[in-house]
Amino acid sequence: MSRCLVTGAAGFVGSHLCEALLARGHEVVGLDAFIPYYPRPVKEGNLAGLRARPRFTFHEADLRTAELAPLVAGCEVFFHLAAMPGLMKSWTDFPLYETCNIAGTQRLLESARTARLRQFIHISTSSVYGREATQGEEAPLQPFSPYGITKLAAEQLCRAYAANFGLPFTILRYFSVYGPRQRPDMGYHKLINDLFRGQTFTVFGDGEQTRSNTYVADAVAATLLAMEQRDAALGETFNIGGGEIVSLNRVIAMLEELTGQQARLERQPPRPGDQRHTAANTEKARRLLGYQPVTSLATGLRAQVAWQRTLA
Repeated sequence: MSRCLVTGAAGFVGSHLCEALLARGHEVVGLDAFIPYYPRPVKEGNLAGLRARPRFTFHEADLRTAELAPLVAGCEVFFHLAAMPGLMKSWTDFPLYETCNIAGTQRLLESARTARLRQFIHISTSSVYGREATQGEEAPLQPFSPYGITKLAAEQLCRAYAANFGLPFTILRYFSVYGPRQRPDMGYHKLINDLFRGQTFTVFGDGEQTRSNTYVADAVAATLLAMEQRDAALGETFNIGGGEIVSLNRVIAMLEELTGQQARLERQPPRPGDQRHTAANTEKARRLLGYQPVTSLATGLRAQVAWQRTLA
């Protein structure tokens, strides 16, 4: 069993990953800065079931400023999920994205140099591909939002530390993760809330933009495989996505059926930096890691609706 570091441990995917690592017998050190991108009580709720676990230690710490060495001491695997998320705010507060996603990553990589590290698993995003994300990992990287640019820079930092200092890294590019605990700023969460409350949901564009939706448990399973299949994963980059690609209009119809409510829609022009189509090519992850998403979109959306119903 390993001692694992999870940055962004109080977040959506990070809290699920911590639970999965503990369930497999690992020791987990969680870090989170509680940057107020969304309300702190949401993150505290994500942590509620973890804080009492005997093999879980939590530190409130900002990667940009904290003394990291004592916090990461003894950790053999780093899972780096902490980042400033979201597209639109990256246009208006670029320094926040620059410092969180680039400077914070660089400081964590520096701490990894002095750790007894077996693997640094960096979580990236399909946004590094740009407007279309439909090819394999060797496709051109042309991010067209400040958020995507900072995430690509973080990837390149990992590669630089590998080339110069032998960092044993793996990069996972998540595609549109959804499910229970999804951040309140994300589209499906907002749509479900608006359906429950009879409020208007804004559709940017024609609604025919498509996404390769990934249920959170499948994203976590892939992340664990990257550690468990370490020899195959080291030095590699993998797309991590679900098996179904659907338009936003289709998801709206599915959620109307699941909630029993009619959506009230306001249509606006596309937002700058929005991707048009994503379709995760996961052949490499299937071949090298044995990754196989198992959750259908209908099943995953039903689980998210059930969870959000408890919050309504």
